[in-house]
Amino acid sequence: MSGEAAVVARDSVPIGRLIRSVRHERGLTQYQLADELVLASGNESLGRGEVSRWERGKRVPGPYWQRHLSRVLELPPDELRAAARTAKQLRWRQ
Repeated sequence: MSGEAAVVARDSVPIGRLIRSVRHERGLTQYQLADELVLASGNESLGRGEVSRWERGKRVPGPYWQRHLSRVLELPPDELRAAARTAKQLRWRQ
């Protein structure tokens, strides 16, 4: 599967599921991802609890954290934005 096809396949996935999937692919725990995001951003306000809320769909990371997630998880920013839109649409339907 080409990289372009992989983006299309994950395009309709909510951001929480995308974060969890890529975190697992990279062999990271929620604690480790939170630590990586703190290092990348210089913002110590993030912890494992927030990563958990993102992954469970309780919260959607905003543009600030999406930028750092893109770098840490090596995901295209457009893919994260699309996944965030999907998550918000699913929340509105409930």
